[in-house]
Amino acid sequence: MENLNTTFSNLFGDISNSRLFFAPGRVNLIGEHTDYNGGNVFPCALDIGTYALARESSNKKCRFYSLNFDHIGIIEFNLDDLLFDENHNWANYPKGVIVEFAKLGLNLNHGFDIVFYGNIPNGAGLSSSASIEVLMGTILNAYLKSDKNGVDIALIGQAAENKYIGVGCGIMDQFASAMGKNKHAILLDCNTLKYQYAPFELSGYKIVIANTNKRRGLADSKYNERLAECKEALKIAQTKHSILSLGELNNEQLIELEPLFDNKIVYRRAYHAVTENQRTLKAVEALSNNDLMTFGKLMADSHISLRDDYEVTGIELDSLVKNAWDQDGCIGARMTGAGFGGCTVNIVSEDKVDNFIKNVGNIYTKETGLIAEFYIVNPSDGAREII
Repeated sequence: MENLNTTFSNLFGDISNSRLFFAPGRVNLIGEHTDYNGGNVFPCALDIGTYALARESSNKKCRFYSLNFDHIGIIEFNLDDLLFDENHNWANYPKGVIVEFAKLGLNLNHGFDIVFYGNIPNGAGLSSSASIEVLMGTILNAYLKSDKNGVDIALIGQAAENKYIGVGCGIMDQFASAMGKNKHAILLDCNTLKYQYAPFELSGYKIVIANTNKRRGLADSKYNERLAECKEALKIAQTKHSILSLGELNNEQLIELEPLFDNKIVYRRAYHAVTENQRTLKAVEALSNNDLMTFGKLMADSHISLRDDYEVTGIELDSLVKNAWDQDGCIGARMTGAGFGGCTVNIVSEDKVDNFIKNVGNIYTKETGLIAEFYIVNPSDGAREII
């Protein structure tokens, strides 16, 4: 906070009329590659995210600065010219949110001076882009005194990323950032946006995120490949069932359909989508019964399915997860996110965290030549102004 205040003061002057906002990152605990298959996801907001110290300006000029990209300097633009500009780099994400607010008739009559700072590791797959989108939505909602709720802000953030940035993301990341609740995770149906909070009490345990630090070069192309395979599987399933998504099938119904699949790879993709959706529902039930051991077992089953049926893990993620399973005090571990790099999520006994990080990190480096980074995080409330 001191760094934010000092930087703002040096760049923009008086901070007395500034306001502080925060939007968290997220981790998906279970329910991977289910969102676009009509299934459920189970993310929680984290206590790491993006901060913004904001002050309205006396004109229509916006001046944005990020402590994470200090080499870029101040990015300036006018509210009368909100076209996408590659030179504006990271600032296009909050710019896109301003554009989406304007489409709703919520036009600003003044610009902003804002200093941003994020403590989400870049490229870790913990949703830094969604965090800054939801953060800007929260800022605009406060200054415009509009009545947008968390779901509205999540949808606006998703629209900015889809339409302005041009990335076809789902709703999960923005939803978790906007709607997070302390000591809870969110069971979310990505199609209907029906959701419920599930207590995520980790008495004696910690969430440990492990970052592979591997560049995720395959993620986009393989994502599109899996999307096409699941669409093909859905067409086959629709010859026998009146459904709109694979998530509407249960395990038994899918197994009965197997003879219709000439391409067994396509069947395996569908098998993951259907079983992962069922696992997610079972995981929420386990948490409601305070059964962390069953939850951890379902996390392991999720990773195995992502490795063997969906084939989106890779050597690095598999190394981290396998060695996590071998550690004393680790009750659950799996890859999280799109795959082919990024992070794993682990639930580790509080008194074993230091040994876990040391042991898994050392073995990972020996097996891959890479150095993993570890973050201890907690479930958090969603985006908010910090008074």
